[in-house]
Amino acid sequence: MTKLSVNINKVATLRNARGGNDPNVITFAQDCERFGADGITVHPRPDERHIRYRDVLLLKPMLKTEFNIEGNPKEKKFIQLVIDAKPTQVTLVPDVIGQVTSNHGWDTVVNAAYLKETILAFKEAGIRTSIFIDANLEMIEGAKDCGADRVELYTESYAHHYFKEPERAIRPFIEAAKMATEIGLGINAGHDLNKENLAFFAKKIPELLEVSIGHALISDALYLGIENTIQLYLRQLKQ
Repeated sequence: MTKLSVNINKVATLRNARGGNDPNVITFAQDCERFGADGITVHPRPDERHIRYRDVLLLKPMLKTEFNIEGNPKEKKFIQLVIDAKPTQVTLVPDVIGQVTSNHGWDTVVNAAYLKETILAFKEAGIRTSIFIDANLEMIEGAKDCGADRVELYTESYAHHYFKEPERAIRPFIEAAKMATEIGLGINAGHDLNKENLAFFAKKIPELLEVSIGHALISDALYLGIENTIQLYLRQLKQ
C-alpha cells in the first residue's frame, strides 16, 4: 500500500507564532507514528519560519518510521543538515528564499550537473534521493540521468482540476508514472492532495510508493483530531 508521510511544518508554524515549545513538534511527530503514519516529513527553510534546523536533528533519533527531509540543496547549510541527520530520504525541492510554498519542480536537464553532484553526495551517505518534478516526461528522464532513486510528482495541477475534470487532471500523472516505472524510478507525490482527491489519485497510480501531505491533513485535524484524520487518509489510500 502507498505510504502516508505526514508533513509537520504547520505544527512548527503554530509553535513559532507564540514562542516556547507548545505544540511540541517531536511529541506530535511521535503521535502521528503511533496513530498509523508511515513516515514524517519536514521542510526546513533558510528563515526557519516553521521547522528549525535544530528540530531536524532532534527528531531523527526519536522517530521509528521513515524520515523525509525536503529542501533546496543550493542552500549549503541544508546539505550538511541532511548528511548529519541521515534521514531515510531527502527530497530535493527548487524553492527560493522567502517562497511561501513549493510551486514548481526541477528542470532536471538545465540543472543536471549540479543535481548529479548533489545526489552523489547524499547517496554516498546512504540516503535515498527523490527529486520534486512536474509530470513532464523529459524531466523524469532527466531525474534518472541525475542518479535519483525516486521522483516526487508535483500534484498542484491535478488538485486544481480534479473536481471539474478528474480524468483529464490525472492523465499526465499516469503517463509520468508509467515512464518512471519503466526506467526504474520510484514514485512519490505531494502538494494539495487531500481527503477529497487522494483516493482517486492513488487508484489511478498503482505504482505510487508514498504521498507527503501537510497543510490539508493538519487543517483537517483541527476539526477531526489528528488520530482520526490520519486513519481517514490511510483509508483513502486503501480504496
